Amino acid sequence: MTTEIAVSPAGAALDHFDWRVSMARVESGGPFSGFSGVDRTLAVLEGEGIILDIAGRPAAAMTRASAPLSFPADVPTQAALIAGPITDLNVMTRRGRMAHAVERVVISAPIDVHSVADATLILCFDGEITVAGAASVRIGPRDTLLLGPDAVKWRLEPARKATLFVIRIERVAAND
Repeated sequence: MTTEIAVSPAGAALDHFDWRVSMARVESGGPFSGFSGVDRTLAVLEGEGIILDIAGRPAAAMTRASAPLSFPADVPTQAALIAGPITDLNVMTRRGRMAHAVERVVISAPIDVHSVADATLILCFDGEITVAGAASVRIGPRDTLLLGPDAVKWRLEPARKATLFVIRIERVAAND
């Protein structure tokens, strides 16, 4: 079961998005869905973890403590659960048009984030934070804030320890 967090262009179907961010509940192992011409990053949010067998690479065991893993979404990929279902974060961008980076950040003190990318998403996985910039917004567990390319510095202030994912999405410059 997949929950879409954000997609561009708005309302785009799976075969027409420029970028897409979602969470998925994975109940059993098996093949991953393939997406032609798409790059993907996956992070484990809940559960014991998953082992990904991505064609051409050594198997990768991923847990909640693992760094997000990037790989082409159009190569055969098999998944095996380590010990029961997981929930994962998926970020996908259309290769040649968009590129992305995903960072897991655990904070217990304020930090600054610059939103110079075409789109910056801040997913608060656990804890609560106040995002202070041009305006202040408080987000809690599983809330996501989408910031535009306004090159503003945003201050993230946690109420206590918080785990965040900072997702930066950039348009790829066209070759002349």
